[in-house]
Amino acid sequence: MGKKSILIADDEANIRLLVSRSLSKFYNVLEARDGEEALKVARSNKPALILMDIMMPKMDGYTACYTIKADPELRSIPVLMVTGLGYQLNKELASKLGAEGYIVKPFTTESLRTAIEQHLGTE
Repeated sequence: MGKKSILIADDEANIRLLVSRSLSKFYNVLEARDGEEALKVARSNKPALILMDIMMPKMDGYTACYTIKADPELRSIPVLMVTGLGYQLNKELASKLGAEGYIVKPFTTESLRTAIEQHLGTE
């Protein structure tokens, strides 16, 4: 069986590159630069998990997460918010919008993989 796909939605190219490099050995990494692109990629590729930045142009991560969770074809995909906003209020809002997890930048490769494996299980 092939590798599971993970979508990283972040407007910062260096974050997408870091995630892609650290996870590509274990997963097929898809990328999106904003919330609108994340929805398109999610609909066409049905990734196993989505890593979603909150502050992005065109459509922010909160709106994209809510839209994904409202879509019957996408709602079962776990969404982990990945953001520099570590405030409790942001975590609570993300949870209310359907996010299954919350990772604060900066993060380590190990902490990112651990969070992903908690939602996908290990191969």
